Amino acid sequence: MFKKIISLIIFLVLTTNSQAASKLDIIKKNGELRVGTTGDWDPMSMKDPATNKYKGFDIDVMKELAKDLGVKVKFVPAEWKTIVAGITADRYDISTSVTKTPKRAEVAGFTATYYKYGTVPLVLKKNLKKFPTWNSLNNKDVTIATTLGTSQEEKAKEFFPKSKLQSVEAPARDFQEVLAGRADGNITSSTEANKLVIKYPQLVIVPDGEKNPAFLAMMVPKKDKVWNDYVSNWIKGKQASGFFKTLLAKYNLKSL
Repeated sequence: MFKKIISLIIFLVLTTNSQAASKLDIIKKNGELRVGTTGDWDPMSMKDPATNKYKGFDIDVMKELAKDLGVKVKFVPAEWKTIVAGITADRYDISTSVTKTPKRAEVAGFTATYYKYGTVPLVLKKNLKKFPTWNSLNNKDVTIATTLGTSQEEKAKEFFPKSKLQSVEAPARDFQEVLAGRADGNITSSTEANKLVIKYPQLVIVPDGEKNPAFLAMMVPKKDKVWNDYVSNWIKGKQASGFFKTLLAKYNLKSL
């Protein structure tokens, strides 16, 4: 009798799992695509504090995805330290781009990638002679700022094992610590760095080359293969159609 009960439980669990609706079905049924985004990564996702509206490369991507799905898009505010938790807690159906990392992949699924970037350090321009290379920043007397929850937080431990690492929590950002003189440098994507040195001419990219090529993708629920396959195939189709090439030109970006 006990074996029969266990067999019945297993059957019910398997049946329930096999019949679980994909995000794709739910999104179409509800007529809404919920997108988690931080709004602080220029030019991928930026939130205008005056209007509370989002703009950027990833925002255009998500609007296009929603249009092709035939649904409206809803942008859900997220922070780097909790952006993965937002997927696992079902606060949104998908995220704007994040760096693919093994730690994130333990609990969240990643779509096909559509952008690749390098990592570079930023310092104050007046300090460039003092910090001309990556190695010059790897020193016990140097403070490197990172933003809590970002992939750069983990990379800093690898690149600067001798330095003092200082994590700041959003809405504060790592580069702001450098501008304020509370940190000697920070690391970020080459994409963001190229925008920051224009916006803040006090900053400069350390001219020692890019490191650690990284891939961007959207996060989706880990076990939802139907939804992941749909978005991944959509990305590949849009790449073939020239959509991403047009967006790169619009935002003056060049993928590695």
